[in-house]
Amino acid sequence: MYKIVKIGLIVISVVAFVLLFFMPDGDMPMSQAMESGSISAMFSLAYVLLGIAVLATVVFGLKNMVSTPGGLKKSLFGIVGLLVVLGIAYGLSSGTDVSVSDMLDRNNIVTTESEVKQVGAGINMFFLMLVAAVLLIAWGAVKKATGK
Repeated sequence: MYKIVKIGLIVISVVAFVLLFFMPDGDMPMSQAMESGSISAMFSLAYVLLGIAVLATVVFGLKNMVSTPGGLKKSLFGIVGLLVVLGIAYGLSSGTDVSVSDMLDRNNIVTTESEVKQVGAGINMFFLMLVAAVLLIAWGAVKKATGK
């Protein structure tokens, strides 16, 4: 298995290196450069590598979760915890933070109050998770400093 992965990585590296020489010049207009075959091939290669990385992460994550005693229980607690934080964040967002009519008039962006509320929930969730991370880091530092 290791040899197959190593050979695959070498082949992908060689293909990417060859495609590098077929890239459009910097003088070429952006619209023409984006239509070139080498750019399309590089994007395709990037998508394939991203797909392999996501697939490997999901497969090995599920394998480790099922094979480890208590792994499924810990994962379930983590998922439920994230859903609780998401519910709190959604409850904190009002949906009236931005005027929908101003978005349409000034920026020509069509949106709804529901979409504004969802964006607000995402921002609130980010800040809640940031505060939780800082508190956990501080708690660990205090615990380590006190020696308990």
